Amino acid sequence: MTTAATAPAPLDEALPRIRDILARFAPGAGERDLAFEHPDALIQELADAGFGRLRVPVEFGGFDVDLPTLFALLVEAGAADSNIPQIWRGHFTTTEILRAETDPVVREHWFRRIGEGAVFGNAQSEPSALVAEAALAEGESSGWGVTTTEARVGADGVRVVSGTKFYSTGARYADFLRVAVVDDEGARGFVVIPARHPGVTHADDWDGIGQRQTGSGTTYFEDVPVEEHGDIGRYKESLRGLDSFVQIVHLANLTGIARSIVAETAGIVRARTRTSLHALTQHAAEDPDILSVLGVLETRRLTAETLLRHVAEQLEAAHAAGDESAYTRAYLDTSGAQIAVIEAVLDAATRAFDAGGSSTVRNTVHLDRHWRNARTLASHNPVIYKPRVLGDFLLNGTAPVPGYYRQRPSVTDSVADGAR
Repeated sequence: MTTAATAPAPLDEALPRIRDILARFAPGAGERDLAFEHPDALIQELADAGFGRLRVPVEFGGFDVDLPTLFALLVEAGAADSNIPQIWRGHFTTTEILRAETDPVVREHWFRRIGEGAVFGNAQSEPSALVAEAALAEGESSGWGVTTTEARVGADGVRVVSGTKFYSTGARYADFLRVAVVDDEGARGFVVIPARHPGVTHADDWDGIGQRQTGSGTTYFEDVPVEEHGDIGRYKESLRGLDSFVQIVHLANLTGIARSIVAETAGIVRARTRTSLHALTQHAAEDPDILSVLGVLETRRLTAETLLRHVAEQLEAAHAAGDESAYTRAYLDTSGAQIAVIEAVLDAATRAFDAGGSSTVRNTVHLDRHWRNARTLASHNPVIYKPRVLGDFLLNGTAPVPGYYRQRPSVTDSVADGAR
């Protein structure tokens, strides 16, 4: 997706172009959902407009926006088409890792590439059958953290990646993939590989009920070379706050869906020419029961937007403070927001049908896609565990262990090992 480098426009010049492209996503979102049609050209336009450079430092051609600004723009994107934030989630996760990257050479190398237009995709998850098989082989009771995709040194001394990844979101749109691998010594980490190498095969086999145009699916790697400076996020210090960040991307997307639900439902009501037999008026826009439905939808949107703003500011503050207690607080607040936002948006996606009558269940109205997309997003990082995490901290002071810290050393551990 990389294009010829041009002088970067300042943010106030880039934003109108980005918003114009988002506006062109919205009218076709429902039809693309029905047709399983991917918005390849529009995603390319977003990349060319600088969407992927939002968190890149200015010295590397980026806009260096803060987290509240990033997530506010992702809400706009999610309102236009909820596939957009999901497609870019792996990319923005990569830029977050690079912002805290402990190796300055690696950091500069990749920020310059992204500043020139490069787009990253995600390849972390693995098919459950492979994970379960590997877990049993290693004597683990759980497949969490087990990685079967290998980065090994070939006969020519070049490291190559081989394996299979499932739900590799955004891979079809990307120039590079950030792949979770295990090396020859059993250490787990991320490496960067070229997304268009002949050894990379993308299968468009994602069969979820929602988020159908995210480019998700299975990706196969066969002896794909690791890029120069391809080790990123090796240490815990590069991953601080990342668990919160990746979840807040989902919350921004859900908030965008809530915003779209309100707008589309209001449009449906305005266009109605009749109401129910039991309605107090034959004008839908004056029906007090239908007006109440719209009012509830608006409160659900407000709930989502308010909580999103809070957790975005919390994570920004944690970065400024730089201590683990601040990151723990941000994670706990994000977990609480996840519970409430998911409940609010799924409720809104269901109640919206009460405002439109039986005609709203038609495929051509596309109202059902909001529930399907929200339900799909809500199933990532399962919310059922979050109330317990919060309760355990409140009663017992048990701080949650960030998932990205698992099997990752710290810089101080590395220095200590080198000193022995």
